[in-house]
Amino acid sequence: MNTVLLSIILVPILEIYLFIKIGTQIGALNTILLIFVTAITGIVYARYEGLNTLRSGFRQMIKNETPAYEMISGAAIAFGAILLIIPGFATDVIGFLIIFPFTRKIIFGKISSKIQKEKSEKNNFIDGEFEDIENDDDKKI
Repeated sequence: MNTVLLSIILVPILEIYLFIKIGTQIGALNTILLIFVTAITGIVYARYEGLNTLRSGFRQMIKNETPAYEMISGAAIAFGAILLIIPGFATDVIGFLIIFPFTRKIIFGKISSKIQKEKSEKNNFIDGEFEDIENDDDKKI
């Protein structure tokens, strides 16, 4: 089964389960308030981190360097903010992990090491043989 399709099915099931479990522990009103508080807090912090990443990217460009980390980090912050806007506790946890710089660096490190490992495993070479043929007719032209 496709991973995207599986996540579209499993994420809402997980969120509903967590709503029920947390709602029975702290009450329905408190659960709803907690959802709003985490969404607002996440959006404010995502904006703060996004502006910091933008400033860092401008500093890189002033130094005439490519702001590759900042571009990837900005996209990750936007994705984390979307996860925080979506109501639910599991998506909030993942969103906060993506937005915090410390955990974002850990996630990027794991992903980049995995990509480097896959890249080193692939052989981008083609074996072959060649023969240098010198023909006197080519030199007469």
